[in-house]
Amino acid sequence: MNVLLIGGSGHVGTFITPYLKEKHTLRVLDVRPPKHKGVEYVEGSVTDEAAIRRALQGMDTFIWLVMKSPQGGSVTDQTPQVIVDNYTVNNLGLHLFLWIAQGAGIKRGVYTSTMSVHYRERDYYNSEDDLPYDTPSAYGLSKGFGEQICRYFARWFDMNLIGLRITGPRTREQWSAERKNPRPVVGKAKVYPTDEEDLANAYLAAVQAVQTGHGRFDACFIAGDETGQHHNLSKAKRLLGWEPRTHLKV
Repeated sequence: MNVLLIGGSGHVGTFITPYLKEKHTLRVLDVRPPKHKGVEYVEGSVTDEAAIRRALQGMDTFIWLVMKSPQGGSVTDQTPQVIVDNYTVNNLGLHLFLWIAQGAGIKRGVYTSTMSVHYRERDYYNSEDDLPYDTPSAYGLSKGFGEQICRYFARWFDMNLIGLRITGPRTREQWSAERKNPRPVVGKAKVYPTDEEDLANAYLAAVQAVQTGHGRFDACFIAGDETGQHHNLSKAKRLLGWEPRTHLKV
């Protein structure tokens, strides 16, 4: 398939691109060019209607990878710039993009959400559908609103979308180092790093899953917590056939 990566030049987009390239033809919409060769590039912001329309031409589906001014899910610190960045990109840009995409007949895609839509000082994340959007962070708040925007487009414009609530995205080198020397735990906010290949496989599975059915939005926890100690990953396994596997071969 022809897959548009919105914000594909960022941290997560950069390290999942090689895995996605093996299965799909990629194009990136970003204000910066992608680091990988062989990926078509459209320069522009998600608040630029003309750039969005150019980027969508000839695409079959999309992955929204935009993550502006990320914060942890346990903080209330914010500045006027953080507030403006989050709402402008994570909400205004998303709404504009989805409106244009569905109008162009591209109704299937994947939304990058975050575990920071939830308060992170939890012992256990039991269910994507039962836990509240109770983050104290401006970033998590805007990403939670982003999920609601996705639900709105699924309900009223028959889009088929999956949101991945990712946590601790890491390159293989970062993942290996952090597994050997875990970060200190502050309160209950333990972060399980998610390896680049595991994360890429989640995106690949989600792209495939949205091709079936219509008019729905689902959210899945994606974490490198292979024992399920803190995250119930059963929905990702059921809906996407996904679970972390890097630990089995490294």
